[in-house]
Amino acid sequence: MAMEYGQGYGPDGGSGPHGAGSWGGEERRHQLPAGLRAPCEARTWQAFGHVLLSLPIAVLLFTFTATMVALGAGLLVTFLGVPVLAVALASCRGLGVLERARARALLGLEVAEPEPLRAQKPGAMGWIAAVLKSGTSWRAVLYSLLFFPWAVFSFCVAVTVWVCGWSLVTYPLWFWVFPMYAGQGGIQLYGDDQHRIYLDNPFEITVTTAVGLLITLAVPWITRALTMVDRLLVAGLLGPSRLATRVVELESDRGVVVDTAAADLRRIERDLHDGAQARLVNLAMDLGLAKEKLREDPQAAVHMVDEAHGEVKTALQELRDLARGIHPAVLTDRGLDAALSAVAARCTVPVRVEVDLAERPAPAIEGIAYFTVSELLQNISKHAQATRAAVELWRVENRLMLQVADNGVGGAGVSSGSGLAGLAERLDAVDGVLVVDSPVGGPTRVTAELPWRDEGVG
Repeated sequence: MAMEYGQGYGPDGGSGPHGAGSWGGEERRHQLPAGLRAPCEARTWQAFGHVLLSLPIAVLLFTFTATMVALGAGLLVTFLGVPVLAVALASCRGLGVLERARARALLGLEVAEPEPLRAQKPGAMGWIAAVLKSGTSWRAVLYSLLFFPWAVFSFCVAVTVWVCGWSLVTYPLWFWVFPMYAGQGGIQLYGDDQHRIYLDNPFEITVTTAVGLLITLAVPWITRALTMVDRLLVAGLLGPSRLATRVVELESDRGVVVDTAAADLRRIERDLHDGAQARLVNLAMDLGLAKEKLREDPQAAVHMVDEAHGEVKTALQELRDLARGIHPAVLTDRGLDAALSAVAARCTVPVRVEVDLAERPAPAIEGIAYFTVSELLQNISKHAQATRAAVELWRVENRLMLQVADNGVGGAGVSSGSGLAGLAERLDAVDGVLVVDSPVGGPTRVTAELPWRDEGVG
């Protein structure tokens, strides 16, 4: 998971910030505060429309579901009960599709499709078994049964407060109806055989209008509060289960880990083939030539051995660098403080390193943190044009936090195909988070969050 501000490093990342407001232009400035304009906003009326439609839809859902489920349960003593119950569950799943579409249109609620049916056997019996075993089907049934009483309650509350609010706030416009057609002075507050109290004088009408205005201003918030329960019901019962969502995330993360491991292996193979292996081949050839010239021209043979000795040193340094790129020994032996200090010393700009860790995290998390900081410092060296940088690590409960900041030109972001995008995918594979805050002109601050996990847990 990654959060992004700005664009990518380097010339390919662009130089401009993200687009303006969410509507493709500058945010509109309202003259009225939110509380006064809320009764006239489109989302308020959409929420009210959702509540109004909920009652008839809930009646149909409850009636159909209760009838079909009761019929199927009653017929379970015969073979007919199983297919009837399967049809009821499948129908509830289909009605759930309509409910998600209604929530999307009127409430702006995006709910992912639940996991599809997976029949283990072909044919009608396989389909029936899949429907009956599906947790999504039973959650749809539960939604149909629970939605009915809530729809009745929310309909009564919403309609009552809407009618009362708008009736009272517009009372000066229509209070003449009472004396003209009802033979009374206005709305009656109290009445018995001796006394009757009507809202009929200017002061009482003004107070009535003020009360109606207060109710009208509160109506949008009451309606939205009611629809919050609808959101919870739709998201919790008609969407994918947490277990299914977690399985999908783990499958995706596993693919990222496999791809990353394959890319690392290809990089190591390429570095060995183009670097140390090529030098060792040249070294073997040089030593063979030196051996042949040893008797004929000892001075030339000595010179060739000296060159071969230099090649050996270079090959050893390349192998050390390659081993450090796989997993540095200093990280295993001395931990993140020493390892990151070594990385910072190789950076082209001065880097301040602060590691506030009382104990070491799990080795796997320690390695990911090391390579995250290493790659971020490489980005600073190549693209940031900074004069100083800072690396900080600390622990917050069961999370390892790290932050790399610089005073460079900014404009960094998790854009598709960039190095930061790949880094974000690696962190996401272990339930980590990458946050990039890099406005154009700088400074840049990249924060990563990783699970701590006790040492010894992979």
